Amino acid sequence: MPGNTFGTLFRVTTFGESHGPALGAIIDGCPPSMPLSIEDIQNEMNRRRPGQHKVGTARQEGDNIKILSGVFEGKTLGTPIAIIIENTDQRSKDYSKIKKLYRPGHADYSWDLKYGIRDYRGGGRSSGRETACRVMAGAIAKKFLKLRAKTKIIGHTVQVGTIKAEKFQEAAIEKNSLRCADSAIAKKMEAYVLEAKNEGDSVGGIVEFRIKNVPGALGEPVFDKLQADLAKALFSIATVKGLEFGAGFAAAEKRGSENNDEFTTKNGKIVTHTNNAGGIYGGISIGTDIIIRVACKPASSILKKQSTVTQDGKKTDIKVEGRHDACILPRFIPVGESMIALVLMDHFLRQQSIRV
Repeated sequence: MPGNTFGTLFRVTTFGESHGPALGAIIDGCPPSMPLSIEDIQNEMNRRRPGQHKVGTARQEGDNIKILSGVFEGKTLGTPIAIIIENTDQRSKDYSKIKKLYRPGHADYSWDLKYGIRDYRGGGRSSGRETACRVMAGAIAKKFLKLRAKTKIIGHTVQVGTIKAEKFQEAAIEKNSLRCADSAIAKKMEAYVLEAKNEGDSVGGIVEFRIKNVPGALGEPVFDKLQADLAKALFSIATVKGLEFGAGFAAAEKRGSENNDEFTTKNGKIVTHTNNAGGIYGGISIGTDIIIRVACKPASSILKKQSTVTQDGKKTDIKVEGRHDACILPRFIPVGESMIALVLMDHFLRQQSIRV
């Protein structure tokens, strides 16, 4: 089935279903002799795994990885790296009552339209559980970027519903359930999410990614511009419904004299006074911070009764059982960071191939 592989020189193929025996990723194109441990990958998986906090799903998956190939004595071999995690806490019976119903907000109907068959248990391949595979691969890309360029990708929640963060305190991000960089606002966000959860509902919000120490010259004009590949990577995550770089939509309200980032020098390096472009010009990075914000929809699986139809088109009601996230943002953040890392590493290798 096409559409399961991402990247050009650094390529990732994911496999597995939400309630199947296991999920995994095959990562091809990682250079040899790079230090890589199970902990490098497991630490990232732990940030994404379910069952961490009360705003998320109660499903308990350890997501303990197994490296099957491509790593020897703590270093990459340059050969394909295969990684899996086993599903251990499935409750497929939760979905047996709705296997012939189309859940609002999900890919059930579109999947039937395309393939004529689907795994109804938790959405199968279209489930957010598939994103665990992306984090496996993203951990490798993050390690590579850290070693080669000291690149750091910081994801944090800036808005939940109508509640907006007002400060950026990086140290606060991993200390609250919403991964918000404003510790005071994080408490208000959590109360808002729990209120929706108690009502059997869910909420969405906005996540910002700040990417520091980005190598310059990444991006391939004309059709593989860096922002185009980053946008594709992030939009491939089902929860993402909007995206902007730098000033984003606010640029539409500015004049050119306001929006243009004027150049200057600082410590002998060419930089810009402002960063309305978000660190990318003409589709190519210039070494300044890349700023991306994404709008995420509320989780589709809610406990409230909704209207739908059967596979035969008969009108009926549906109530989705099971264990689901009231707010997906904190678990989305490591996934988004991983997709960004995959793109940056791929373009790093592509740039190396033309400038030695």
